[in-house]
Amino acid sequence: MSGNSIGLAFVVTSFGESHGPAIGCVIDGCPPNLQISTQEIQKELDRRKPGTSRFVTQRKESDEVEILSGVFDGRTTGTPIGLLIKNTDARSKDYENIKDKFRPGHADFSYQKKYGIRDYKGGGRSSARETAVRVAAGAIAKKWLKENYNIRIKGYLDQLGKHKIGFEDWKFTEENPFFAPTSKGLELIESYMDELRRAGDSCGARLSFVVEGMPVGFGEPVFDRLDADIAHALMGINAVKGVEIGAGFDSVFQLGSEHSDEIFPNGFGSNNAGGVLGGISSGQDLVVRIAIKPTSSIRKNRNTVDKDGRKTEISTTGRHDPCVGIRATPIGEAMIAIVLMDHALRDRGQNKR
Repeated sequence: MSGNSIGLAFVVTSFGESHGPAIGCVIDGCPPNLQISTQEIQKELDRRKPGTSRFVTQRKESDEVEILSGVFDGRTTGTPIGLLIKNTDARSKDYENIKDKFRPGHADFSYQKKYGIRDYKGGGRSSARETAVRVAAGAIAKKWLKENYNIRIKGYLDQLGKHKIGFEDWKFTEENPFFAPTSKGLELIESYMDELRRAGDSCGARLSFVVEGMPVGFGEPVFDRLDADIAHALMGINAVKGVEIGAGFDSVFQLGSEHSDEIFPNGFGSNNAGGVLGGISSGQDLVVRIAIKPTSSIRKNRNTVDKDGRKTEISTTGRHDPCVGIRATPIGEAMIAIVLMDHALRDRGQNKR
């Protein structure tokens, strides 16, 4: 199966399945002498891991990362970095009754039709379980970007289903299980999630990301535009169905006189472009939003077909997130970090900054 790698100068290749022995990745292109430890990577993984609250899947994975190669005496050597996360709480029996059926909204149908075979246990390669290794790789990229450019990548949940979440302060994103930037109104979304779980249903979410400390010059002018590569990376996250840069779809309603970011001697007057002009970073904050669809694995009965094309019904039991967007904030941050590090290294090679 192709399409398991991202990046040109900083390349991340992931492997593994949801119910296999382990998941992992190989990172190629990381410069030498970056001080990194399993504890630093683990800190990011702990933000994403399952079973941390009643609002997410109760699969109990410690997500303990092992560094297999590329690090010596606590520093990167410039050689490929191998990371491994063992699966310890897979419960494959939950999928026996649906192994011959296609879950609506899931990858089952397309995988079976494309390859003629699929791993039905937890969705195999299509499972969001695989995103843990992206978070691990992103932890390395985040640290390198912070040390070399003072780039800070932050994300938050700004809408859960029909409930919009106001922004109060960044500090609150690490104080609640939703990555919500507020201390107000959490009881409402908590009761909404409990209601969804009781009903065996799910909802979508919208997440926002802001990258501070961006330099001018990341990105290429045509096919490898910075915004295009960020959209490509974020659309590669399970359940993401939309990406906005800056004003995004709201730019449809703006006039040119409103949308264009006027330039003054002391900087830009606005940031509708989201920090990217002509595919190249402008030095403003990078502003990105993603839309995440409702979880496809739900208990409600739905119509489907089996592998022989016969009509049937399906209900997915087991341990699933009623909203996959709740744990997606660190995943989005990681994918943005991976893209930015790739473009930073490419820019250095071309412009010797």
